[in-house]
Amino acid sequence: MSTGAADAAARAPSPEGPRRVGRPREARADRAILTAALELMAEHGVRALRVDDVASRAGVGKATIYRRYRSKDQLVTEAVGALVDEEIEIPDSGSTREDLLVLMRQAVELYSGTLAARLMPAIVDEMSRNDELAAIARDRFLTRRRAALRVVFERGIGRGDLRRDLDVEFALDVLGGPLFYRLLITGGPIDEGLAQAVVELIVRGLAPAPPAPSGGTKPPKRKDAR
Repeated sequence: MSTGAADAAARAPSPEGPRRVGRPREARADRAILTAALELMAEHGVRALRVDDVASRAGVGKATIYRRYRSKDQLVTEAVGALVDEEIEIPDSGSTREDLLVLMRQAVELYSGTLAARLMPAIVDEMSRNDELAAIARDRFLTRRRAALRVVFERGIGRGDLRRDLDVEFALDVLGGPLFYRLLITGGPIDEGLAQAVVELIVRGLAPAPPAPSGGTKPPKRKDAR
């Protein structure tokens, strides 16, 4: 698991609410449980996850898990929530192209051979059956990333880098679509080349239309060859 994901897992709020008097909880056990759950989901899928297997990999007893999570479903949603619950910094370099490259490179890094990359197909598969998990994936992850990208697009429109009538929601789909198509369908490389190609497609294809030629200018007459 990446350092950021592990730290996020450790910071995940307890589903039990206020801490009760008694044996103190160990942050190390919390982190081990969430990490084990994420790894097992990436390896075998969400449906195949068993609490016994999580306990074994985390090195804790089942009772330790059930003191924290009422059910497997709650464990799954909390683990995924911890993985995707990261702040998004919005770049402002003064260049629309460079800002989009920064965000695309972050996405490439996130989905290049990491736990998140291995886990995403399992999450997408489960989202069709688990409304709570789908809401977490969309609200904690997708919505915030699209909001960061939307700021960059709107700033680009204001600068005149992008066309004023740009459909920003469509542009967001175009920006993220190739990455997820490769991740979930083709297995193509998710690398710097992809980041640059997608950004060039955006900044060139969605740039303002060139001004129309002046109506008073006429092409020179062609002389007939004699």
